[in-house]
Amino acid sequence: MPGGRLTQQERQQIALGLADGLAYAEIARRLDRPTSTVTREVMRNGGPTAYRADLAHRATERRAHRRRPASARGPESVPQSHGRDAEVVTEYQERLTTVFMTSGLPKMTARVLACLYVTDSGSLTASELAQRLQVSPASVSKAITFLANMDLVRRERDERRRERYIVDDDLWYQSMLRSARSNDELVETARQGVAVLGPDTPAATRLENVARFLDFVSESLVRAAEQAREILYTRPGTASGDETRPGS
Repeated sequence: MPGGRLTQQERQQIALGLADGLAYAEIARRLDRPTSTVTREVMRNGGPTAYRADLAHRATERRAHRRRPASARGPESVPQSHGRDAEVVTEYQERLTTVFMTSGLPKMTARVLACLYVTDSGSLTASELAQRLQVSPASVSKAITFLANMDLVRRERDERRRERYIVDDDLWYQSMLRSARSNDELVETARQGVAVLGPDTPAATRLENVARFLDFVSESLVRAAEQAREILYTRPGTASGDETRPGS
């Protein structure tokens, strides 16, 4: 309602209106909101060309989260080791979540991945994730399935037969290889189109160039991942004289 906080659905309508080239006043009229509300919302969250409804909604939640007293916070405050400040760690986890969302991950998936990355063990159970994030186990399960399919987490059973979700050093390497190989079907299909459309035709030339480009990028990505893989196992602070250089 006018004067109340924008809902996620309203932010989605703003994003659609911007994509359609509507003026702020027209978007506001359709939402029954003041034009100034829409203008502030867009300019506060990247401007008309960079506005994204999900990120804008999350940023607003984060600002409200910071304004609430500690007793009213949603996600559970986890005791920290190594002299860390729990509030600073929480703020960093929120920032990492937003970066994962910007890269294309859904909100809950990004939250689960960020939570795993800020733990020293890099390993949590479904119940631990649900407790830390204050969400349902079903939401965690759905997010983990998405991440596992992308090779961004792996599952294993601990000594108590509980399923644990883990982020380890080799997962980024495996994910990069998967990303490179995901182009294979597109390359093959593009080259099939060359035969269908006839060699030396403009459409066939376009498809052949796409296939050659993706081939080159995939091969380069795999080669770079192989050369740099050992970086994932290098401990920070290793003396430069003792550190093995990638590809050596």
